[in-house]
Amino acid sequence: MTLLLHGYWRSSAAYRVRIALNLKGLEYGQIAHDLRTGAQRDPAYLVLAPIGLVPTLETDGIWITQSLAIMEWLEESYAGQALLPDGATARSTVRAMAQIVACNIHPLNNLRVLAALRRDLKAGEDMVQTWISRWIGDGFAALEALVSEHGRGFCFGNQPTMADCCLVPQLYNAGRFGVELDAFPTLVDVEATCLTLPAFDSARPDMQPDADQAVA
Repeated sequence: MTLLLHGYWRSSAAYRVRIALNLKGLEYGQIAHDLRTGAQRDPAYLVLAPIGLVPTLETDGIWITQSLAIMEWLEESYAGQALLPDGATARSTVRAMAQIVACNIHPLNNLRVLAALRRDLKAGEDMVQTWISRWIGDGFAALEALVSEHGRGFCFGNQPTMADCCLVPQLYNAGRFGVELDAFPTLVDVEATCLTLPAFDSARPDMQPDADQAVA
């Protein structure tokens, strides 16, 4: 089964899926869509992903959109490192952690929302930075509490899960935006642990083939 990941090197949603693919030990190709130029709205890509966002996972005539849906599909389709723990309660906790990032933090701070703040609402850069810091801070406060309770080196227990696949890219974004992380020591420690693993390290944005050379 051939796997092709449609993404963009700096997309945190695509970053999540790269980690998950690596944890599963899967080989995959990458097709880049530069979000800065609007490549994700190309008519040919919209046939695959009508929402006009990345990532999309293409495999043998099917296309799966939305990072959490892709990770759930990988979990159900492949062996290897489990992305969800055993037990309904444990799995729901990991899903809740992942959704705090994917549903509560990221949508409010992605490229199109920040562009709309600047363009449509005439927000200055100080206002945009306040907006970014607020939503990341609120989400990280909730995650800090959950991970402190359930984590044993990773977000949940002592093995990486879907929650770690979401947390590490969001911490990367927080660093890009200069968000202060002193209040979230548990999350920072989890990130450091994760990045010692090849599955996380090789998924980093600056390691991707379409990464800007000035950054890579």
